[in-house]
Amino acid sequence: MRKPNNAFRRLREEEWKMGRREAAEFLVKQSIEHGEPVHCVTRTIATWEDGTTACPSPPYRRLLHKITGRTVAQLGFTPPTSETAESEDDMRRRTMLLGTGASLLTAARRTPSNGPALGSVHLQQLRDTEHALYAQDRDHGSAELSRQAARALATAHTWLRHGSYTEPLGRHLQSATGNLSVAAGWLALDSGRPHDARSLYTEALASARYADDPRLEAHAFACLSLLAHATGRPHEAVTTAQAAQCLVSPLGSPRWLSLLAMREARGWALQGDHALTDQALIHAHNLYAQGPRDADPDWLTFYVPAELAGLESLCRADLGQHERATAGAEQTVMLFADSHPRNQALYTADLALHHARKTNPDLDAAADAAHRTLAYLPDVRSERLLRSLRDIAGTLKPHHRTRVVADYLDTYRAALPAA
Repeated sequence: MRKPNNAFRRLREEEWKMGRREAAEFLVKQSIEHGEPVHCVTRTIATWEDGTTACPSPPYRRLLHKITGRTVAQLGFTPPTSETAESEDDMRRRTMLLGTGASLLTAARRTPSNGPALGSVHLQQLRDTEHALYAQDRDHGSAELSRQAARALATAHTWLRHGSYTEPLGRHLQSATGNLSVAAGWLALDSGRPHDARSLYTEALASARYADDPRLEAHAFACLSLLAHATGRPHEAVTTAQAAQCLVSPLGSPRWLSLLAMREARGWALQGDHALTDQALIHAHNLYAQGPRDADPDWLTFYVPAELAGLESLCRADLGQHERATAGAEQTVMLFADSHPRNQALYTADLALHHARKTNPDLDAAADAAHRTLAYLPDVRSERLLRSLRDIAGTLKPHHRTRVVADYLDTYRAALPAA
């Protein structure tokens, strides 16, 4: 039975006087200052405090010692045995290598016939891989990540099939594997492979039910709603978003519920229902205004005010309200500033399309936004961005005799010769 780490919780609450999110951000900042960056999020702190992680991996232990001057035992953790330490070092050699623009899980493929003994270090490795995939996708797009996600997922399944572990750890491993399935599903969808995405999201649902994990189940349903938007099934988009809301309601995360209300709104908009779209949008904004909570999932960090405005602008476009969609997309791009480059590129592309599709097209503004979208290449490597650029070119092509449009189309063809 896992034992809560009250010593570390007291350190965070009484000495640092921080919530879990603040503590995670503090540790990341300190790790950078100490020259050994770590990936630490709210969930990391939670697993330390509830005893799921009996002892952090070496980089975290070194960081905590530098900050507090205390040993792992004094911080309430179980000191690693020499065998555990050796296993952790081996894991570090065999698992994720995160470098400039790439993340790769290179865990050994061969498994002893009696299976490896799995522990908290394996669980943390799966979680870290999931977080790294999302971070790389947020900054650069999915083009080079799908295969890496597939390799990570294959390794997780190998551990589940052949490893030895306690029943509680098994549930956590199953949940972590399900979360990797969700990440891989998103990358498949963003890369234009909706059938693969559906398979991966369905796999995540199965993992959630096996592990009795409502958070994972809600995340899978939310992603199925997004998939339904992308593949023209608006009724399914609504029902899956509503199923996710039922699961999230008891969890204490109004921001997560806000995102799900936005997913529901998009489904109503695709069906042309103005009244229910507006109702869901108002609900989403009201929930968002309640602010962040410790219960917010770590992947929700993309849901910033700019994203909120951007999602509403998509609903307005689906309803044919191109003037309102244009204003919303302009606000979105402004609010993003220099953050979230992948999403900023996609909303800039949307802005170009909105300008071009208005009742009275603004071709100067459309071409300007199109040029700005093109400038995100090659730093953002997203198949979805390439599809958006093709959509822009197709929408502007009937206006090719206009000077600004002709100049853009020339630039576009030069940047993407196969276009």
